[in-house]
Amino acid sequence: MVKFASSVSGMRSSEIRDMMSLATKPGIISFAGGMPDNRLLPVKELDDIYSKLTDSEKQKGLQYGPTNGLPELREALKKYLQAKGLPVSDNELLITTGATQAINILAKAFINPGDTIITENPCFIAATSSFKAHEANIVSVESGENGINVDALKEILDNLCEKPKFVYITPNFHNPSGALCPLSVKQELIKVLTHRDIVLIEDDCYSDLAFDRKGDADDLKTIKSLNPQGIDVCYIGSFSKILGPGLRLGWMLVPKYIYDKCELIKQPIDACSSSLSQVIAEKFLNTGRVKTYVESVVPLYKERCNTMCTLLRDLLPNGVSFTQPKGGFYLWLTLPDNIDATDVLKRSIDKSVVFVIGKTFDPYARKNNTIRLSFCNTSVDDIKLGVPKIVDSIKEVMSIN
Repeated sequence: MVKFASSVSGMRSSEIRDMMSLATKPGIISFAGGMPDNRLLPVKELDDIYSKLTDSEKQKGLQYGPTNGLPELREALKKYLQAKGLPVSDNELLITTGATQAINILAKAFINPGDTIITENPCFIAATSSFKAHEANIVSVESGENGINVDALKEILDNLCEKPKFVYITPNFHNPSGALCPLSVKQELIKVLTHRDIVLIEDDCYSDLAFDRKGDADDLKTIKSLNPQGIDVCYIGSFSKILGPGLRLGWMLVPKYIYDKCELIKQPIDACSSSLSQVIAEKFLNTGRVKTYVESVVPLYKERCNTMCTLLRDLLPNGVSFTQPKGGFYLWLTLPDNIDATDVLKRSIDKSVVFVIGKTFDPYARKNNTIRLSFCNTSVDDIKLGVPKIVDSIKEVMSIN
């Protein structure tokens, strides 16, 4: 029998992927997928952009491109990021095949088998899967409605025998919790990490989906935009949530010495990200259509979120809690400690409703009294139908525990 590498021997399909196969069945109301609603994707804008491409641009789109990305897209994206306050001139920009590839490249750049890295708990499943595939020793830090617990992080850093290679966080509209980390917490985090020689990976795929950009302006500031001295911040972003995940385009904005290694790592993986996607993304940026598209869909996401929160506040039994999201795609339900979300899911499936259970996002796959509900991919009408069924399932499980 063939013997696989130790790095893949423990790999399993994620519960989200497994749930998505169920979610596509007729009659199922899904709160599982963290993806834009197909009905909201910018199809007409895409048609208009493609119809106006010159033959030369189409040829470029069908050809190999530079590993670091097409120059036209990189320049357009630099302007977009500069407008958001990011220190583009002090860093290098690498186009990647989605944000997940950026995470994977950084993992490959830093992790030797057995190296310690730090994540939040809960944490984005694709990130923990990547870190585990690289055989990292994952130490997780509790993350709540205000983001990562900085005091707990400091205690861990002060007591670890081995310095971690990096800390990975999603401060703005966290996946799965939906939390927006306040500016004050980000500043405390900077103090804790300064001059420790530990890289900070900041995953920022949701910031553009803020429901109140003016009111939350301070808290929406990314750590990278604060440009802290004494910390190397690797900033990751994506077109998946602001245009469409099918483009498979993301980026990293990182210090040059890290960029040089990451570009070398990307070369044998895929040589370059899709040139055609890059040509299209550049046109979306330079015509201002990213901004107008985001401005058109955010109110719809907000309406869905508000509908879900109103229903939950009205229907949930005592002992179940959540914090209303200020943006992004997700709402995080916390059940009593003695309630297993898997039991709730089984009853919800019987009612033709699906979601993702909390232990999916626990790096240790243990804690399971939490539920991630995605409001991004479900209509208001389906939210009104589906949420009461989830609440009924919760009440049924609580009544026998």
